[in-house]
Amino acid sequence: MASLNRVILIGRLTRDPELRYTPGGSAVANFGIAVDRRPGPQGEREADFVNIVTWNKVAESCANHVTKGRLVAVEGRLQIRSYQTQDGQRRQVAEVIANNVQFLDWPREAQAKPGEAAPKESAKPKRETEEEISLDDSGFAELGGEEVSETKGD
Repeated sequence: MASLNRVILIGRLTRDPELRYTPGGSAVANFGIAVDRRPGPQGEREADFVNIVTWNKVAESCANHVTKGRLVAVEGRLQIRSYQTQDGQRRQVAEVIANNVQFLDWPREAQAKPGEAAPKESAKPKRETEEEISLDDSGFAELGGEEVSETKGD
């Protein structure tokens, strides 16, 4: 039986990426994006809010180069996982495991005006190397213009 699980979304970050490392040293970053729906009959606008998980080089690049409000294109697969809360309730989470993230815009202060040199980026990379995360049985973290892709062997 054939199957396909591929997701492509374009939206704006709802929060800065949160970069962490597994005990084995793999980088994982979590962030959310807001994806606009088509306007309704009265012109009203709604958005879907999607959790994104990235790994390794993609995770580090996202954590170092994108912030809340930036426009990105995300390509990956949909994962639905369940977990048990501390009070014993079963919960399900839908998230996109992204293997490709494209940065579609740049902050205004990073864009050079005609005849001026582009300003140097002043923000330091957001790295939280001190904090480790644990993996669940499936191997995924349990965490509530430029293209970056994950390739096999990374």
